[in-house]
Amino acid sequence: MLRKYSNHRTLSDNVKLGALTAFSAGMVNVASVTVFFAFTSNITGYYAVFAQELSKGNWYQGAVVLLWILLFFLGSFLSNFVIVQGRGRWSQYISHAIPVMLEFLSILFVGLYLDFFYSNSLQETEFLVAALLFAMGLQNGLTASISNSVVKTTHLTGLTTDLALLVSMFSKRQNRQNKALVDKFHLLLTIMISYVIGGVFGGIGYLYLANGTFYLTCGILLVIALYDFYKLKRVKHLFDRRHKEACPA
Repeated sequence: MLRKYSNHRTLSDNVKLGALTAFSAGMVNVASVTVFFAFTSNITGYYAVFAQELSKGNWYQGAVVLLWILLFFLGSFLSNFVIVQGRGRWSQYISHAIPVMLEFLSILFVGLYLDFFYSNSLQETEFLVAALLFAMGLQNGLTASISNSVVKTTHLTGLTTDLALLVSMFSKRQNRQNKALVDKFHLLLTIMISYVIGGVFGGIGYLYLANGTFYLTCGILLVIALYDFYKLKRVKHLFDRRHKEACPA
């Protein structure tokens, strides 16, 4: 999921990455709406809120919303910065895994803070929403960067538009037989369904696990980060074993 970059990625690589990251984004978004009454997987609406607060002269609230937007921006920037700067310095897998682990730490921090320190104040809520927006920026920046902008999983506005365009294109027989278009449709549909299922799990999970929902999301991120680590170790083990069999001492 994380080892390959850009055009070297297969449809399977993008589907697995898109499904798991969209699932986790859906969970985070529904959990944050439940706890904070705020969306955290995208910032489209916050541009409108920012403009509204400025028009009303609510400078503090406007500054908070601007900070949220900037933290999402910073998360996306940081993901791609690590990937770009990591080329030639460490393995591609490490460059891609670092943003996932930073996202993991951000969401884990939110869960721990809610469990042990949260007093339901407005300032704490604003701070924790900021942390989640930073985490979602990291995720969206990572998936877009390593997939050559094919996979974006934290918001569905553009994805829904792309799906609608593809469905309209499939009204022509030759487009329904175009493998690239069909593959794109399957990928986008997988992301959309995974996001919704993640949201359902987030809502149900919060009923039973409360703040543990954020820990569950962290578990999914660990699976994403460690999946390729396991595969790399397995490939190395098989290579070493075959090398020993081919060249006995």
